[in-house]
Amino acid sequence: MRHIINQFILTSSAIGIMTTFVFASNQRQQVREQKPNIIVLLADDLGFGDIGILFQNQRAKASNPAKPWAFTPQLDKMAREGVQMPNQYCAAPVCAPSRSSLLLGKSQGHANVRDNQFDKALENNYTLGSVMRSAGYSTAAFGKWGTQGRDDQKPDWTAHPLNRGFDYFFGYMRHKDGHEHYPKEGLYDGPKEVWENRTELASELDKCYTADLWTAATKKWITEHESGKDADKPFLVYLAFDTPHAVLELPTQAYPSGSGFKGGIQWTGEPGHMINTASGTIDSWIHPDYANATYDDDNNPATPEIAWPDVYKRYATSIRRIDDAVGDVIQLLKDLNIDKNTMIVFTSDNGPSVESYLKEPINPTFFRSFGHFDGIKRDCWEGGVRVPTLVRWPGQIPANRVIESPSIAYDWMATFTDMAGLPAPAVSDGVSLLSSLTGKENQTPSNIYVEYYEGGKTPNFSDFSLKHQGRLRNQMQMVRLDDFVGVRYDIHSADDDFEIYNVVKDPQETDNLSCNPEMKSLQQQMKDKVLQSRRPNITAPRPYDNALIPAVPNVKTKPGVTWKFYNGDFPWVPNTQALVPVKSGVTDNPESIVSEIGDHSAACFEGYFRIPAD
Repeated sequence: MRHIINQFILTSSAIGIMTTFVFASNQRQQVREQKPNIIVLLADDLGFGDIGILFQNQRAKASNPAKPWAFTPQLDKMAREGVQMPNQYCAAPVCAPSRSSLLLGKSQGHANVRDNQFDKALENNYTLGSVMRSAGYSTAAFGKWGTQGRDDQKPDWTAHPLNRGFDYFFGYMRHKDGHEHYPKEGLYDGPKEVWENRTELASELDKCYTADLWTAATKKWITEHESGKDADKPFLVYLAFDTPHAVLELPTQAYPSGSGFKGGIQWTGEPGHMINTASGTIDSWIHPDYANATYDDDNNPATPEIAWPDVYKRYATSIRRIDDAVGDVIQLLKDLNIDKNTMIVFTSDNGPSVESYLKEPINPTFFRSFGHFDGIKRDCWEGGVRVPTLVRWPGQIPANRVIESPSIAYDWMATFTDMAGLPAPAVSDGVSLLSSLTGKENQTPSNIYVEYYEGGKTPNFSDFSLKHQGRLRNQMQMVRLDDFVGVRYDIHSADDDFEIYNVVKDPQETDNLSCNPEMKSLQQQMKDKVLQSRRPNITAPRPYDNALIPAVPNVKTKPGVTWKFYNGDFPWVPNTQALVPVKSGVTDNPESIVSEIGDHSAACFEGYFRIPAD
């Protein structure tokens, strides 16, 4: 059987349209030896500025008592052993659409979960789980899911992880359950359900703090995989924490001593004491670095410092717990002798939040969790969509580097398939980041695009530019082209101008360049780009849904259609941009060339239509 995709590639305004037809054979990919393992660690509402090496260490070095700081020693170590990616973006400034784009490899212009569509079923298309399983990987997901579909279908939710490419799942199925960090006790708003595949087992999870629980289950699965019947297969692990988001509950006790195979968090498997921290007093333990911390609350050295408010002790402890978990998982890889064949990606789903779900509110200005930027969760300013991202792969990724080229979460699908020796599915939107990670080649530019609707306003934080404080959000878009970011808030039509910022020189986005005459061309390029980067979705209507999509202006064309043949074992219609054709030519009769495809695995046809009028 052969698959066909008709893909329109549209690039500016005027009359030319290039269309690409790609054919691929439905052949299974042979498992190659030494494909690397992949672990994705996703924090929930962790701000760019919450990581030591990205921002907090600068606060500590300045040692200003009026500006408190926190620590992430294990993440800092991970960064020194790998790379920092300070220009990586999430796909949306809130969790469900952000995670859907990550899992689907699609931007918010193409993903089926958009805006605040929590618990909507993730579309039945290529996912990180399904593509990597097709590439010969064992796949497992842990923690927060939230894209499963209608609750009346449980335990057979339409988009259960087992129905979206994962061989194993352990975690919270529903989005809202992730607001609670003690599933059995339900301190915040009652007990929650924890699922192992299709079996609910929260009744056995006494005193299980979720960050510890997901870490223990992940370590257990990796250990069993390496000694089990599929040990010859590489693995993909997706571990989605539900912290530091929401209720900011505390662990029961200190992180267990040691780490890895014999130390750190361990799975005991005993109902009522399922992990080795399921004892003591729930919601009680504050990290000693913060238990007695004080700060200069009035910025007056002559007055005594006061204790950190409890909510910030909780926030810093929650982040430190994730930090300990990261070190624990890395040590496990070393103990199992798979460290050098495993890539770990650590990132967050969106910017920091003002949500504590406690009587005491949280303000991300305390630690300046948004870092150098303006904006928080639900904003399309940099602080809402720029996320802390670190990657470690010993021996393959040169250590202690900073990758300045911009990228976005849906690039990881193309990156992982590239690592497995396959092109990404043609339907995905990302590019492989392997070149920039390994430092071997020039990086193909990422297609960075965000759209989102939220009825609120940007907070009136004094740290933010006056131009951003209290800005009405409503329909928003963000696009990045090289060093320039275009942002639109409260959009009414496709003709609305973008605010344009050079975020390399002006990361806080204070100097709007859109009025400069030299930005006229870039303004139009951004307007064209966002229309070319999306398709309407009736569940998330936009004021520019019916706008005409610009085509290619003033193209020098020749008669005929260019054709290219490719060889390879492709489990899907491939993105051919990174492939080398084995045969190519030009024809005025594409139908005659189709019969010549023969044993070639994929064929791509490219040409232009002249469209003289709208």
